[in-house]
Amino acid sequence: MSFKLGLTGGIGMGKSTTAQMFAAEGIPVWDADAAVHRLYGAGQPAALAIAALFPQAIEGGAVSRPRLRQIIQHDPSALDRINAAVHPLVAQDRAQFLADHHDAPIVLLDVPLLYETGLDSACDAVAVVSVPPEVQRERVLARGTSEADFQLILSRQMPDAEKRVRADYIIPTTSLASAETAVKEVLETIRRTLDA
Repeated sequence: MSFKLGLTGGIGMGKSTTAQMFAAEGIPVWDADAAVHRLYGAGQPAALAIAALFPQAIEGGAVSRPRLRQIIQHDPSALDRINAAVHPLVAQDRAQFLADHHDAPIVLLDVPLLYETGLDSACDAVAVVSVPPEVQRERVLARGTSEADFQLILSRQMPDAEKRVRADYIIPTTSLASAETAVKEVLETIRRTLDA
């Protein structure tokens, strides 16, 4: 049975880059965002589920994220209904990943809303990526995200300070070098625990 390490962090904290560092160390990575993206594809289970709820969100058989965003903005109850339909499908995808990699000593579950969805309880440990708030804001706005959208996303995420308090490991991502060093240290610590 694999040691399940959860990886999370707010928008612009460097989570995707850090997940790639774990992958480069030979750790199988399950990416929640990538799973949703796959499931939103034409004919895929989440696309079919959303088509039943909001047919106007579908374009060419796949979920149109811009259309879905508009629906959520105009209907406050839409997000809960979407989540109720999509989360079980994402959970199935994650379970399949874990089954496929059951012989890996360590697997990484890369989940933006790990704490918010309670998935931390399914992990053996959690690593949080973190940078100071001004660095986070600068990164996100540099991607072309508006200040209003940034604030909306922040309002849906657990504050960074709270995530850091709850984390088993904190990975500073102010530089690639600091993140790489922290990733190696986290893996060394877990491997020592597994060997004990």
